[in-house]
Amino acid sequence: MSTSFYHIGFGLDDLGPEPPTLALLSGDPNRATMIARERLTGARVLSENRGLNSYVALLPNGRPIISATSGMGAPSLSIVVNELIQVGVRTIIRIGTCGSIQASVAPGAIVISSAALCRQGAANDIAPPEYPAVADPFLTVALADAARALGIAHAVGITASVDTFYEGQERSSSSANPYLLRSLRGMTDEFRHLNVLNYEMEAGTLFKMAGVYGFRAGCVCGVIAQRVTGENVVMDAKGGAVERAIEVALAAAEKFA
Repeated sequence: MSTSFYHIGFGLDDLGPEPPTLALLSGDPNRATMIARERLTGARVLSENRGLNSYVALLPNGRPIISATSGMGAPSLSIVVNELIQVGVRTIIRIGTCGSIQASVAPGAIVISSAALCRQGAANDIAPPEYPAVADPFLTVALADAARALGIAHAVGITASVDTFYEGQERSSSSANPYLLRSLRGMTDEFRHLNVLNYEMEAGTLFKMAGVYGFRAGCVCGVIAQRVTGENVVMDAKGGAVERAIEVALAAAEKFA
């Protein structure tokens, strides 16, 4: 009998006679639960340990997958991904939210990350800063093809992955800390001119782990903030944006599970 891993709370033997090799990874535990129970069939709880909810369920094509929670930010994600790889997962699609830094990418759309400008401490424990943070090209194409087939507004490109929601994304007027380090002032505008599409907090570390550990990784995020015009989350756009990201991830997953 296999041992349950300390953080995710389950082991290989818990996955059944046909262990899934693909995981949909959400930062929000409620999203992982909703995907398993409302968008998949035959959902079974693997663990709800430490708020890291994990389920095994079936795609519409009958293939088993895991819907799991990474927690918020790269340090938590790095732990969950490490343990998922040890139970046989070989493809991970992150389903998240993000803030656009390009005027052409509006709240409600989705961003499919082809690579990341990685400013994350957790990633530096896995590979040097110069190591490329790149999504699997075939998985990225599958996500883009799914968005196109579903008629969902999307952009494909480079994501800025940072460690913090406020200072690290150059938020000051909405933060308890109005002071930004000199190195952070003007960062968003600089990234915009480098054709970076969005801010989020996990993809860079996920992509570096994929390169080092040898698995496929992709990322699709619903756009819930427009950082060209403000700092706040556009709550009216969140539900639709997340739903579109889920639809695209599920369609792509059927090609890889």
